[in-house]
Amino acid sequence: MMKKTSIIAALAAALIAGTAHAATAPKPPAQEWGFHGPFGTFDRGALQRGFQVFKEVCNACHGLDMIAYRNLQEIGFTPEQVEEIASEYEVEDVNPDDGERFFREAIAADRFNNPFPNKFAAQAANGGAYPPDLSLITKARIGGPDYLYGLLVGYKDEPPEGVELLDGLYYNQYFPGHQIAMAPPLFDEAVEYADGTEPTVEQLSRDLVEILHWAAQPELEERKRLGIKVLIFTIVLTAMMYALKRKIWADLH
Repeated sequence: MMKKTSIIAALAAALIAGTAHAATAPKPPAQEWGFHGPFGTFDRGALQRGFQVFKEVCNACHGLDMIAYRNLQEIGFTPEQVEEIASEYEVEDVNPDDGERFFREAIAADRFNNPFPNKFAAQAANGGAYPPDLSLITKARIGGPDYLYGLLVGYKDEPPEGVELLDGLYYNQYFPGHQIAMAPPLFDEAVEYADGTEPTVEQLSRDLVEILHWAAQPELEERKRLGIKVLIFTIVLTAMMYALKRKIWADLH
């Protein structure tokens, strides 16, 4: 109990320190993302690599509760591959005959497996810190993809001179307050990419941001295509209405 109390106190102190030092935290550098802009799209290769990073690294602590396994078909996986991925996990279900809960093999229609049964179990396994669900993380943080990328590559082995880290915390130059409970999640060659891409920290981070931004906005490409169609329709309709107006009022000029 004393240990848990100390950890919670340390996290609270870090939060207070974060409020004091957030203004001095450097803004993560802007990155060029293929999904930005009116014609932006997701890179299917990066999405599949990012899913591999999430699956092998992030899913140990974080969930992706708003995405179902079948949604992976949208990033280039075949139905057979999706079924195989889902079969690696177990999900809790209810027997309709007796109402008893049981675990079964996941199917494509199930949502992503959460590594913890509830929030309290997640906090107990992470020293009191709660690893958030990542489904909407790029929408939930100011700076979105740029901030998340900066956070992933912003860890430093040693804090600057004069900065003392609290027990169990790590220094990150882009995290508000600079002291974060999450250990550096990525390192060079943390995963072995199936397509042969070199798995540097920077590459792993970009691919992970790509899949998480897709998870937050899976409709992004469709929305942009619809927006372009609406814009073209509006331009054509405006031109037609202008021509009609000229014809109707031609005799009065």
